[in-house]
Amino acid sequence: MLDLAKVTDEETIGEGIARSLRLAQTADSRGYTRIWFAEHHNMPHVASSATSLLIQHIAANTRSVRVGAGGIMLPNHSPLVIAEQFGTLAELYPDRIDLGLGRAPGTDGATMHALRRDGTESDRFSSDVVELSGYLTGRSRVKGVNAYPGWRTDVPLWILGSSLYGAQLAAQLGLPYAFASHFAPQMLDQAAQTYRQNFDAAHSLAGPGAEPHFMAAANVIAADTEQEAADQLRAAQNGWIKAMLGRNRELTAQDVEALRDHPAGQQVLGMLKETAAGTRDDVVAWLDAFGDRVEADELMLVNLAPEEDAQHRTLDLLAPSEPAPDQPETPTYSVA
Repeated sequence: MLDLAKVTDEETIGEGIARSLRLAQTADSRGYTRIWFAEHHNMPHVASSATSLLIQHIAANTRSVRVGAGGIMLPNHSPLVIAEQFGTLAELYPDRIDLGLGRAPGTDGATMHALRRDGTESDRFSSDVVELSGYLTGRSRVKGVNAYPGWRTDVPLWILGSSLYGAQLAAQLGLPYAFASHFAPQMLDQAAQTYRQNFDAAHSLAGPGAEPHFMAAANVIAADTEQEAADQLRAAQNGWIKAMLGRNRELTAQDVEALRDHPAGQQVLGMLKETAAGTRDDVVAWLDAFGDRVEADELMLVNLAPEEDAQHRTLDLLAPSEPAPDQPETPTYSVA
């Protein structure tokens, strides 16, 4: 699952992080494979700007689920620093850390400059990925420089994207590829095809025997009744409209409802095209068809339900495994 680490108007940032932890613990207990967090900056309702620190907190308070970045915006950082950070995580939580990489700033132009970026850093994204891989595999491309921690931790690298660029680069470097179809579905099918057709196993940074591995993201809401799912979906859609179109003005609930039929509102709703909402059987059938359509090796679920109880219920209903009979529906862990 991809956790967007959202903080509601009624929460402090600490409370939002605590909610993400509770969801991670439910996912951990239900057999989900991965939980990823994304790097964003200057967003008051997103708590994942210090992504590696949030990953550490989640990994420390879960047991077996892989925890990672989906992703680190590599042009914001030096490859060596990211290798050291994720190398440290890999030493603390062996075989549980993933590192997805993106080339966008994860923010607006003014904040990009506050991050000491001038806009040209993304031009070297490909070479930065290669440099980062060298630090993590123990085959540094920079003479006399290694990452400690990081050296030979072999943290798995993923390329993230929402366009053909990421698909082409992931194929060229022979790395797994994750497509952000949960908010940018337009080029999903073409990107999936481009990635598989051009995958270069012979020169893969992942090493000999590498094979293409494609992950597609989808929004999900699963509930006990179709009406519950529909109510949660409408609230989630309205939340997106308010967030996307209300950046410079205050939108009332009536404003948001009116915008649903406006071209601007329709454009926002189009971002959520790859969404399944309904009962467990409805959502599973949709996910099976979605995965088959794009030949996905793995699906990344974005829990779109706005209410926490509904988010936990979604995870329960779509869980790969049933909880043990003596296990509470929402597990409790000691928090480090």
